[in-house]
Amino acid sequence: MSATLFSEESKDIKPIKIKDGEYIYVPNFYKKELADKYLARLLSDIHWKQESMKMYGKEIPFPRLTAWYGDQDKPYSFSGITLQPHPWSPGLLKVKNDIEPIAGVSFNSVLLNRYRDGSDSISWHTDAEKELGKNPVIASVNFGAERKFQLKHIETKERIDIVLQHGSLLIMQGELQHYWKHQIPKSKRVKEERVNLTFRIIK
Repeated sequence: MSATLFSEESKDIKPIKIKDGEYIYVPNFYKKELADKYLARLLSDIHWKQESMKMYGKEIPFPRLTAWYGDQDKPYSFSGITLQPHPWSPGLLKVKNDIEPIAGVSFNSVLLNRYRDGSDSISWHTDAEKELGKNPVIASVNFGAERKFQLKHIETKERIDIVLQHGSLLIMQGELQHYWKHQIPKSKRVKEERVNLTFRIIK
C-alpha cells in the first residue's frame, strides 16, 4: 500500500488543542504518487458545478466549483442552496475508509471544492448548519496546489494559519465550529488547481 495510513503510527496522532476546539493535521497522509492519482481522477470524474447564491437581489457565483456526494437520503443546505447527493464513487469511498480510523467516526457525505487557481477562494464561515449536529467532526483531504487555511476565533480574533499540503488530512472537531471561523483566502501566486474533500456526517 502506497498510502501512509498509520497502522502502528495512528495511535500517536493526537489532536492539537486550541481555545474552544481542537484539530488534527497530518501533512503527508497520502504519499505524492497516490495523491497525484487521486487528483487526476477527481478532476476528470467528479460532476463539478459552479453554484451561486442570491445576494442583494443578484445571483453571485461561488468563486470555486463544488460537488456533493454521499448517502442518497442526505441533502445538504448552505448559503441559500440545497444540494442533492451524487452516489458515492469507488475513489471517494476509498478515501472515506482511509480517514475514518483517524477521525473516529463514520462519514455519510462529502462536499468537494475545486479551486481552479489562486483567484478561487472561500470566505470566512463556520460549518455549523443544524444537520451537522452539535459538535461536528469534519475531515478535510487536500490534493493539488498548497493553499493557506486560516482559522479565526469569533470572540478573541486569534488567528491560526495552516498550509494545507498535497495529500494532507485536516480534521476539525470538538467545539471548534461554534467558536472559530475558517477560510481559504485568494492568492495571486497560486496558478495550479486544488481539490478539497470535506467529509461530514449529516444527521
